[in-house]
Amino acid sequence: MEDNSQMNEMVNRMIRGIFSDALGVSMRDPAMATFFVKATLAQKKAASVRQKNEEQGLHVPPVMILSVTNKCNLHCAGCYSRLVPRAIKPELDEAGMRNVLKQASELGTSIVLLVGGEPLTKPEIFNVTKDFPDMIFTLFTNGTLIDEAVLQKFKEQKHVIPILSMEGHENITDLRRGSGIYDRLMRDMAKLCERGIFFGTSLTVTRMNYDEVTGEPFVRRMREHGCKAFIYVEYNPVKKGTEDWVVTDAQRDEILAKMAAYRKSQPGVYIGFPGDEKAFGGCLSSGRGFIHVSASGDIEPCPFAPFSDSSVLDMPLKDALNSKLFRTLRANRDRLMESNGGCALWKNPEWVKSLMS
Repeated sequence: MEDNSQMNEMVNRMIRGIFSDALGVSMRDPAMATFFVKATLAQKKAASVRQKNEEQGLHVPPVMILSVTNKCNLHCAGCYSRLVPRAIKPELDEAGMRNVLKQASELGTSIVLLVGGEPLTKPEIFNVTKDFPDMIFTLFTNGTLIDEAVLQKFKEQKHVIPILSMEGHENITDLRRGSGIYDRLMRDMAKLCERGIFFGTSLTVTRMNYDEVTGEPFVRRMREHGCKAFIYVEYNPVKKGTEDWVVTDAQRDEILAKMAAYRKSQPGVYIGFPGDEKAFGGCLSSGRGFIHVSASGDIEPCPFAPFSDSSVLDMPLKDALNSKLFRTLRANRDRLMESNGGCALWKNPEWVKSLMS
């Protein structure tokens, strides 16, 4: 079994760095700076809880990815959520989401990525997040459903941070997401900025848009619009025929160097996925660094890997973290070292399925 102590310290150090960057870029807003100071203390407390669980033989990841829904009002080209095959099941209601978040919080998981589908097709998610003020929620949205009521929720719940998804400037964003989406996102950014709401952008990086979204002119323009966080997500070729969209090895390595440079020249939060995983000895899925809870409550290694042998509806989250599937995947992480892009779990479905028998 892997010795997690060194990796845990690396993950905790990375989280501290992220919150330090967020605090640094928020100093001109006393209320937001105060929030990030308190959030940093809450993260430290959660890390202590995780360490106690580690000492008792339970490895708890700091991050949970929670799919709020599979529904979406857009039809973006190459969307993993629509293309990854999952059985149609009832989605978790408010009580179900609140239950899994309560368990996660008690175990020490402190950062939750709210994804979909489009999370804002379920605005009741704010009824759930308000009950967990010590957790940080990043809500990934296409921006089309941000109205005055949603803006007010973001203003009231500073721990819920909107992350606007795009592909770069107008031409490529609208090509993938639909006509007029880029302009809508720019209007969203203006409204968020006017209200003093901390927000970021999620950029799906492909071989074609790499130069644009990682270039200083684009980063500077987004920062001028109030964007304070940049999450670079390498495109995963879940759709056949899109393998040539995947970034090259040279581009993948360069992303990390560019982010390091931007932290100094263009202050903000910069996160690369999955590129940052290299420093942690490979894939952070399956509970090493994060888990995925599907919209129906299945506990999965990763959003790109719809494989599960447990559900929050059938067992406590604590037990699911130590399921046979997760234990085996963590023990065989050497098989999850991809060199040519994409998700190794997705590319080895038969092997992963065999672990569930």
